[in-house]
Amino acid sequence: MIAEIGEIVLGKVIAIVNQKGGVGKTTTAVNLAAAIGAQGKRVLIADIDPQGNATTGLGINKKKLDCSSYEVLIGGQKAKDAILATQFEHVWLLPSSMNLAGAELELVELPQRETKLKAALSLVRDDFDFIFMDCPPALGLITINALCASDTVMVPIQCEYFALEGLSQLMSTVRQVKRLYNPLIDIEGVVLTMYDGRLNLTQAVVDEVKRFFPRRVYSTVIPRNVRLSEAPSFGQPVMYYDSISRGTVSYLELAKEFLANNAG
Repeated sequence: MIAEIGEIVLGKVIAIVNQKGGVGKTTTAVNLAAAIGAQGKRVLIADIDPQGNATTGLGINKKKLDCSSYEVLIGGQKAKDAILATQFEHVWLLPSSMNLAGAELELVELPQRETKLKAALSLVRDDFDFIFMDCPPALGLITINALCASDTVMVPIQCEYFALEGLSQLMSTVRQVKRLYNPLIDIEGVVLTMYDGRLNLTQAVVDEVKRFFPRRVYSTVIPRNVRLSEAPSFGQPVMYYDSISRGTVSYLELAKEFLANNAG
């Protein structure tokens, strides 16, 4: 790890991916982005999950959107016209809407269907230091679009039984995208979530994940924390909801580790 945080190349795009649900993708997207924004970096969250939890978690009403990631992905709308400033320091949002639920079927009929998102984000990526994409819990065309548009992939993994289930398929998909569409894509890192050091199972899972992703696992772990669970219902990242909670401290530490890894 690099100790000093130097200049960072603008516009790095990171897809937060795991085809399993409930592993902390949205929690990581929202809270890591907020923590990095608090460090003065300009951060965009692209919510491309039809559930739109990142949008809700940042206090945006999905029912009142004029333009969302659906219109950008399917309708040819410019990303800059859909991006919203949030109330949180240096954090912007490309929101999701329920319309995105049908996008998988609509994408099938479109030319260059795998690279729609890459084309859209290419026009705004240099307006930000980092773009985090909160992906749906599936390896369909929306996630393929995210992988084609990304520089790196971040994988949240919960410290529970069957944690690695399906990850071979995810890595196979990443390799296929690398071969066919995006030769420079790499693994950004693996985030261990829902960590409880009191459980023997937790350490067993950690050891297994480190064997699966050698030298790619962040040293910062995200604990089970009530405040992390409560914050989205108030439309806030945890650091704004409870600045001294264990969840806040963990995501601030993860942000420091992430920025150190991305120092110029």
